[in-house]
Amino acid sequence: MTDAEALYDSILTEVGHVLIGKEPLVEHLTVSLLTGGHVLLEGVPGIAKTMVANLFAGATGLSHSRIQMTPDLLPADITGTHVYREGTGEFTLQKGSIFANLVVADEINRATPKTQSAFLEAMEEEHVTINGETLSLPDPFMVIATQNPIDMEGTYQLPEAQRDRFQQKVVVDLPSADEERELLDRIDANPNLGPDDVAQVVTTDVIDDARREVAEVHVAPEIKTYIRRLVEAVRTHGAVEYGGSPRASIAFLQTAKARAAIHGRSYVVPDDVKFHLRSVLIHRVVLDADAELRETTVTDVLDSVEESIDPPGSTMDELVPTPDGGYQEGDDRQDDGDQQDDHERGDDDQQTDDDV
Repeated sequence: MTDAEALYDSILTEVGHVLIGKEPLVEHLTVSLLTGGHVLLEGVPGIAKTMVANLFAGATGLSHSRIQMTPDLLPADITGTHVYREGTGEFTLQKGSIFANLVVADEINRATPKTQSAFLEAMEEEHVTINGETLSLPDPFMVIATQNPIDMEGTYQLPEAQRDRFQQKVVVDLPSADEERELLDRIDANPNLGPDDVAQVVTTDVIDDARREVAEVHVAPEIKTYIRRLVEAVRTHGAVEYGGSPRASIAFLQTAKARAAIHGRSYVVPDDVKFHLRSVLIHRVVLDADAELRETTVTDVLDSVEESIDPPGSTMDELVPTPDGGYQEGDDRQDDGDQQDDHERGDDDQQTDDDV
């Protein structure tokens, strides 16, 4: 088992002691952690968006902070400021909550655009500027923001530039009937079940090793072309006014490599790209006015693009890289092996005939 695969399995198992049915969400968070990305979680209240972020922080052992975003919050409340100390007569730096490995920005769309912009420099360059002084943020650094899509009163929609800083946007769905029933049993047995029930299962050294593995994952030219075709198809879709920028293409590349690594592969297959189609693009697409009148959604656009662009190869999970940088299907490898076995059996039969 590789470092990346072991890291993901450990986090998933530990978080699973508290939450039920959040495996895809944990996978998205792990992928972003290993690629230096940030995640925007969207869903109705009460489906554990903030809880899963806190559990993820506890399982990784990263320093973390939670910022409750409100309209009266100021940028200095997030980044920090210089405070005058009357006893010494000097100004000292008081760092804000953003100085942590993992920052949970709860209900980010409740803060004003000016306060939201305090995250821009941090998310893009991993440092902040306070009174002309540039300060580096901890490494690794990751922002997990949440927002509620139904209660829009008193909220400020994230501008396109802000949304584009998030590597992924994950829509958190309600649990299934069986999952919710099991959750009731767990809460009945332990009413205080929460982040304190999760232990640290990985270290920063393990995270660093896993990141190096992700960087070395092989991506064939066919996969890169597939990524480009997907992004281009969304940009030129008849219902789209603005599509994903090259940052979206890079996000596809990074997330696909990380997903391959946490599933124990040293190469990317098309399913690694398709898994992130919605999380990478859904927040980067702006529909035109006609599409909104027709009640066309971004999900509709992405579904049509996925169906229209054929992935390289037919047996996605069985594609393996070849020395020339391309791909060979697993079925073809097996056929070659079968032919070799038949040849060997033929030799054995011939030898037996000769012996007779």
